[in-house]
Amino acid sequence: QVQLVEAGGGLVQTGGSLRLSCTASGRYRMGWFRQAPGKERGFVAAISKVGGSTYYAESVKGRFTISRDNANTVYLQMNSLKPEDTAVYYCAATVTMGIELSVDYDYWGQGTQVTVSD
Repeated sequence: QVQLVEAGGGLVQTGGSLRLSCTASGRYRMGWFRQAPGKERGFVAAISKVGGSTYYAESVKGRFTISRDNANTVYLQMNSLKPEDTAVYYCAATVTMGIELSVDYDYWGQGTQVTVSD
């Protein structure tokens, strides 16, 4: 059973930064998604299994950076945060070549709340 453990959410002011982490029990292609109240879960960023390729939603390009270490932890560095970034953030792992579709991901973390105040 694959386990994903997330950490790093919290409350930050507009323009601030947060770093999320997600530790998996194996090495997979990983993605971050987010879900705001009343909205569907949407793609944020993804990284290949070895970390050579990264992918971003247009809304976060230039502000968020996804990375991974040599073990099984993936990070999402979030800078220049805006109130519209407020959501529960989920990390996910996939054994497929999927990138942006949540249905392509096989395993999910528990989610961590990110709140950006005005």
